[in-house]
Amino acid sequence: MAKLVFGMNMSLDGYVDYDRFAPDPALFRYFIEQTRKTAGSIYGSRLYELMSYWDSDAWNQDGRAQDDLRAFAEAWRAMPKWVVSKSLKEVGPNATLISRDFEAAIRKLKAEREGEIEVGGPKLAASLAKLGLIDEYHIFLHPVVLGHGEPFFVEARPRLRLTGSDRIGENALKLTYASV
Repeated sequence: MAKLVFGMNMSLDGYVDYDRFAPDPALFRYFIEQTRKTAGSIYGSRLYELMSYWDSDAWNQDGRAQDDLRAFAEAWRAMPKWVVSKSLKEVGPNATLISRDFEAAIRKLKAEREGEIEVGGPKLAASLAKLGLIDEYHIFLHPVVLGHGEPFFVEARPRLRLTGSDRIGENALKLTYASV
């Protein structure tokens, strides 16, 4: 049975913002390895559309992309993806659209797969947490105060137990919490 893990970059004041801060090179390399090892990712439409940038060649417009950018693009393209959306009509390569009865689809996915499946996006994670489907939370804490944005924890208030902490690079702290 697969483990569902919600993990994202978070500011010190608890917000996720895809544009306001980015991982340093050490954390980006960590994300490359994580993406290579994961059994797949589940996205909502908004984050999937943002991440589908890696399916295009926009990240390598001049043909001289850095090795880390190329490595992440290759890992992301190879990883299976499931997109929960009622608004999207189609998704890109190596992605499956889940447009109805997402609870049954995710439960089936979790039962049939092995390894870690990442959950992308706070709103999707909140919906899955309400259903008791999130097994673990990975908070990549950054020394940034945003004052606004989308909260890491939306609606759901899961009971959590700290199971690990690791410093990654100069500025990020990875906190691992298990759902209890």
